[in-house]
Amino acid sequence: MNNIAGRLTAIVVTHERLDQLRVTLESLLAAPADLLQAVVVVDNASQDGTPAWLAAQDDPRLIVHRCDRNVGGAGGFEAGMRLVVARLDPDWIVVMDDDGRPAPGAIAAFHAAPRDARTAYAAAVRYPGGAICEMNRPGLNPFRRPAALLRALAGRGRDGYHLDPRAYDTDRLHDIDMASFVGLFVPRAAIERCGYPQGGLFLYGDDVIYSLGLRRAGFRIAFDPGLHFQHDCTTFAASDGKARVYRPLWKVYYTYRNGLIMYRAAAGPLFWGLLPVVAFKWRRAAARYGADAPAYLRLLHRALRDGVARRTDMTLAEVRALADAPQRQKSPPSTS
Repeated sequence: MNNIAGRLTAIVVTHERLDQLRVTLESLLAAPADLLQAVVVVDNASQDGTPAWLAAQDDPRLIVHRCDRNVGGAGGFEAGMRLVVARLDPDWIVVMDDDGRPAPGAIAAFHAAPRDARTAYAAAVRYPGGAICEMNRPGLNPFRRPAALLRALAGRGRDGYHLDPRAYDTDRLHDIDMASFVGLFVPRAAIERCGYPQGGLFLYGDDVIYSLGLRRAGFRIAFDPGLHFQHDCTTFAASDGKARVYRPLWKVYYTYRNGLIMYRAAAGPLFWGLLPVVAFKWRRAAARYGADAPAYLRLLHRALRDGVARRTDMTLAEVRALADAPQRQKSPPSTS
């Protein structure tokens, strides 16, 4: 096949999901070497046998970078991109979690169409059963696209500012503003101009924040329904079939802190009007957490403070300690 797009390298970030990583690497390394020059696995300090298994692999395209601690998906993608740019000189980088992978033929499909070096391409991501993976559905910035904002305000909510599911069944590109780090093909020019993902975000929202940065810098992001990826993921627990509950509980902090940073990147000055609305909504969600509500509120309040300040230096150990801290007991009233 004529290699239209140029040198392509894949980055996979993993943390203690060896069964998933095995499947993902098998999917990637099935692509011919002229279409996929290298696969970089960033191992986030896994202790489940992942290092030994990776060391036993003999495909020369596989490069393993092991972190000395868990730096999260965001830190892993930053480390992986830095390594790839420094050592491999790629034209394109495609990123994914260890439970996300290209469907058969996806890498060939990327090379089969003309690609623009000022455009990032987002794949169509589905669950193994074929349904659209909602967490990876591309988005439109409602603060820059009035039609999307009107749809959201008219009661369509998330559907108002995310790509219409019917786009998955088309054969053309669709302009988007927000993409996930599962099946996103990033051109070298975008990295040179915009830099790397913010590793301090740890997890959640790093992909959307990076996407918004690409758009601000003048790069196009196009959803390509012909690029098929699969995401074998579980994200939320549901307490009543509808309400979203984050488990483990410490993920509340990253979700809300990074959410504020993301909203600010999307909304600009309008962020300050949005802030009290989302803060009120998130505080009301404490009722879903039952006995964990005090811990939820501790995490939320710290997330609000750090999100507004755009602080990303709180470590995972500190976040977990905040989630596990015993509830303060009120002193009994004095009887004297």
